[in-house]
Amino acid sequence: MAAPLAGIRVLEAANWLAAPSCAALMADMGADVVKVEPPGGDAYRQLLPTMAPEAEINWIFELDNRGKRSVTVDLEQAAGQELFHQLLQDADIFITNLTQPRLERYHLTPSEVHAIVPDMIYVSLTGYGTRGPDSGRAGFDHTAFWARSGVMSMIGQPDGPPNMCRGGQGDHATALNLLASSLAALRLRDQTGEGQIVEVTLQNTGAWTIGLDLAGVLINGEIPARQNRLQPANALANFYELADGRWLLLMMPQGAAYWPAFCRALGHGEWEADARFHDHAARTANGPTLATGLREVFIEHDLPSWTERLDAEGLIWAPVAELPEVIEDQALRQNGAFETVEHPSAGQFETLSAPFQIIGADISVRGPAPEPGQHTFDILRERGMDDEQIALLAEQGVFG
Repeated sequence: MAAPLAGIRVLEAANWLAAPSCAALMADMGADVVKVEPPGGDAYRQLLPTMAPEAEINWIFELDNRGKRSVTVDLEQAAGQELFHQLLQDADIFITNLTQPRLERYHLTPSEVHAIVPDMIYVSLTGYGTRGPDSGRAGFDHTAFWARSGVMSMIGQPDGPPNMCRGGQGDHATALNLLASSLAALRLRDQTGEGQIVEVTLQNTGAWTIGLDLAGVLINGEIPARQNRLQPANALANFYELADGRWLLLMMPQGAAYWPAFCRALGHGEWEADARFHDHAARTANGPTLATGLREVFIEHDLPSWTERLDAEGLIWAPVAELPEVIEDQALRQNGAFETVEHPSAGQFETLSAPFQIIGADISVRGPAPEPGQHTFDILRERGMDDEQIALLAEQGVFG
């Protein structure tokens, strides 16, 4: 099987999560990804030790940096900048989330990189873009993707505070945006022979994910309300607690197609002809009443019982899965969501696969995340440097 990005070289000068995870997916597709880290390594490496200092595997760093090679370069030194510029010369894609002042200080702005490699795909990730009043503002996915984009304002019960996102949610969504746009730019370069600049922001990506709400505000100026699970407009698109403390989510927005079967599954066939619920308009008008009735019904049985009842009628629903259930879910396992990695010191462990497949292509985790600077000397020798040149750079402290 062929790897889709075999022969493509990626140089990554990025830290934390969104941009590195995009580069990891490129590595999964066969690209040679060289991660350039500062002396001491990407600060993201230190996040897990503060959370789980006894962990054998730094799973946070491993997930988003698997399959790469690592070089350490001190870009604060002129010699380090010169070395980095040499590494650029045989790369196809340069991916970075460095701030504008640092890009200028290191001579890594788009115009400077294209002066070195005219056909480079220059991929820039920022929190808020390269233009406008917040172009220099730092942002994490919690701030730029979740809070500033409007997503956070729409999550939670109407009378409660907004809900916090889980770490990496916005980063991983943005990584897919980065990946798609980078590959489109690569295709465009193949067609035109010209270098490209890709710009992706956490905030823009967050706005896209909440697009169904924002599109309405753009058209009519009306701000949609948060859904109240106790008084929903559509009780068939709501979540309910079960007898065993578990929760399930119904999602039948066009209830007319499901209503008779749903009534049978509930054991309340008489509801089908009830004037309060007999069509979608009636169910919407009486949404809180129906939701109250459903809460009383669902709490009577446990998840296995409701699984049997709802599936027997072919209804659209899902249990609110706990994480241990997710990793054993056969829908995920039989569709390639996980694979095994061989780690040189920790042995084998499972990790998440790329969240897509090209049937017949070689897309797989190529190996564990590298140690800081693990491949520095190998990569420099590949680039034509001899041991004397490398020793001189080491004496200058370029590698840290």
